Amino acid sequence: MTTTTGPLAGITVVTLEQAISAPMCTRTLGDFGARVIKVENPEGGDFARHYDDVVKGLGAHFVWVNRGKESVALDLKTPGGMSVLHRLLERADVLVSNLTPGTTGKLGISPGDLTTRHPELIAVEIDGYGPGGPLSHKRAYDLLVQAESGACSVTGYPGAPAKPGPPMADVSSGLYAALSVVALLCGRERGVGPAASSVAVSLFDTMTELMGYPLTYTQHSGVEQQPLGLSSPAVAPYGAHRTADGHTVILGTTNDREWQRLARELLKRPDLADDPRFRSNAGRVEHRGLLEPEISAWCARHDLAYVQDRADAAGIGNSRYNTTSDVIAHPHLRARNRWREIDTPSGPVPALLPPPVIAGYDPPMGAIPALGQHTGAVLAELGLTDEEIAVLRAQGAVR
Repeated sequence: MTTTTGPLAGITVVTLEQAISAPMCTRTLGDFGARVIKVENPEGGDFARHYDDVVKGLGAHFVWVNRGKESVALDLKTPGGMSVLHRLLERADVLVSNLTPGTTGKLGISPGDLTTRHPELIAVEIDGYGPGGPLSHKRAYDLLVQAESGACSVTGYPGAPAKPGPPMADVSSGLYAALSVVALLCGRERGVGPAASSVAVSLFDTMTELMGYPLTYTQHSGVEQQPLGLSSPAVAPYGAHRTADGHTVILGTTNDREWQRLARELLKRPDLADDPRFRSNAGRVEHRGLLEPEISAWCARHDLAYVQDRADAAGIGNSRYNTTSDVIAHPHLRARNRWREIDTPSGPVPALLPPPVIAGYDPPMGAIPALGQHTGAVLAELGLTDEEIAVLRAQGAVR
């Protein structure tokens, strides 16, 4: 058994998960101190283990979202495997799953089934589109849902839509699911709400929530916002500019005062500051085609360091466009000691700390499990004898 401290210490999470959304949910709960028991198919386990082999033979996705978990290999298509799962659930606080639509029902572990057999269990199901709609039956992967939700239509460039790089649907759904679990556990502790609770989070509902601004804008204006690359349809000036030394700087304003400082103090262009076309954000958005070239011309005459120093002095938001290699070596991460080393079956690898910084608490940053690594220990903890475990192994129910 893994022991830890933290705000969720003593909470046990059992998970039937694949890919990213549910693993992100359970890794987040584990980062706060919960014990996470990952039930995997003996034949290969979580398929994200095998997306690639770049992390010392391990998949990068898997290493990212599976630290600190215990892997138990059960064949849930066998009576023995299901029997062990239910023994796990008897001791668990939470079950998280993101299986294909209808799978938990076929296995007899839908939220309705669990309310009867494990009345105090919080059951979390993450799926693609949620029940009751014409798309409910469909498989849903991050790109598919980002396209369906309109996110790709506001990403990229006009006529060249793109998927946002990070798996936004998967990650955000996992975080909403984790937040829901924490809320229900808090309510249980305070005696608010029923002991038995279920949570349903769909990737589509999550992405339409994240699309709240463009959906609201179009609903009330009738205007379909177009993608603007490294810029924003909502405010101007706000975008990317090449510098004299070949870098790219991002300069942004969020209100009229900042625009006045950018024009007068940074660009030394009072004529732009006084131009009635640019006095309001709405005007600057309308005339961004006139404004952005003026800023780009100024940036092109100066090195990145000079532009950023001047922008900082004027109180103008700015950043450097970085590649992933740049971020790995980023001095801000290094100065704040954000990297840690975690164990894997193939040796130690670097990993970033989770975003929340809680005073007096160090996240556990546990090891990446090998497939079925903890099966024997967990079965013994459940009270199974060596002989009983041997029978289950012989039946192919456990590995």
